[in-house]
Amino acid sequence: MHIWAQLDSAERQRLEGIRTFFQEHVRHDSIEYWNREEFPHHVLPALAAHGLGGIQLDGSSELFKGLVYVEAARADVSLSALIGIHNELIVGMIHELGSVEQQQKWLPDLTQFTAVGAFALTEPDHGSDIAGGLSTTATRDGDEWVINGAKRWIGAATMADFSLVWARDTADNAIKAFIVESDRPGFSTSKISNKIGLRIMQNADIILDEVRVPEANRLPGAKNFAAANELLMHSRAWVGWQAAGVQLGIFDVARDYSLARKQFGQPIAGFQLVQLPLAEILGNAMASLSLMSDLARIQGRGELQMVQAAMAKSTTTRLARDSAAKGRALMGGNGITSDHEMAKLFADVEILYTYEGTYEINSLIVGRAITGISAFV
Repeated sequence: MHIWAQLDSAERQRLEGIRTFFQEHVRHDSIEYWNREEFPHHVLPALAAHGLGGIQLDGSSELFKGLVYVEAARADVSLSALIGIHNELIVGMIHELGSVEQQQKWLPDLTQFTAVGAFALTEPDHGSDIAGGLSTTATRDGDEWVINGAKRWIGAATMADFSLVWARDTADNAIKAFIVESDRPGFSTSKISNKIGLRIMQNADIILDEVRVPEANRLPGAKNFAAANELLMHSRAWVGWQAAGVQLGIFDVARDYSLARKQFGQPIAGFQLVQLPLAEILGNAMASLSLMSDLARIQGRGELQMVQAAMAKSTTTRLARDSAAKGRALMGGNGITSDHEMAKLFADVEILYTYEGTYEINSLIVGRAITGISAFV
């Protein structure tokens, strides 16, 4: 659909180098890390060398950023999640909502991936209803804040230098955000194991037990949940790019397999019941990319609304789920082992379908806009 051709020549050339890096140095190596639920820490300097720690701030177009997320997810969904969260929710949040001192302290290291942050919003008992149900508290005590509560499913929390913790101010009931360094007394993390997908991403539970942080660690721009909602809107759009990218990965694996695999004396690529799902997988991917390129145009004008981000996220992940099922079936028994990649992609798609707002919640956001009636409660 000539979407890459919409980039200027400099961004197109840069993207080609990023694609080569992910395909040659990440895609196949990621399988064993995925199998072991381990993070490849050695890849962080390479990500930084390609400028992927700071694409949120380097003046890149929205389309270029999106296509970077595509190429990352095409190779490994977990690493695309790290890059997306890092840029959209960590670097972006400190840049947009942080103080000058916070920006000067953290952004240089973050953009070089010599520091890693975690976005700590979701709680054990509050996911879809986090806006009204958030129960982590922050109480002002002189020049400090005392934070108590728990967070769950927090990406990279076990390896992060700090977490951006959203907590409810006990004085005014407003939801505010704080930089909580991982070595503060009372702050602890535990890895969530045995996930079926996104196994390279180190999701964790966080416990905050009387954790004290100075007033200087409160992000002045995060005065209420509306600030979090603005960030979540853009991160939902980012998941749409992930879903488009993983569909290209599914297509790559399925097409290559169909050309190499022989049955009845010929490549299975020559059979009608193989060509049909290949065409459908590619069609899903192109529909997703076209939708996301339109979303990038809207973002570039500063006109993105939550309903558009929600529709993009729900639609692209639904198509990705369909493509993953078709790709897995096409590969028969070889489609159920991570050795052949498809099972890894199949499982990771289930996570995309669920996180950053479940498929159902995002669909209800669209439904509310269509009808003017909220069906959440």
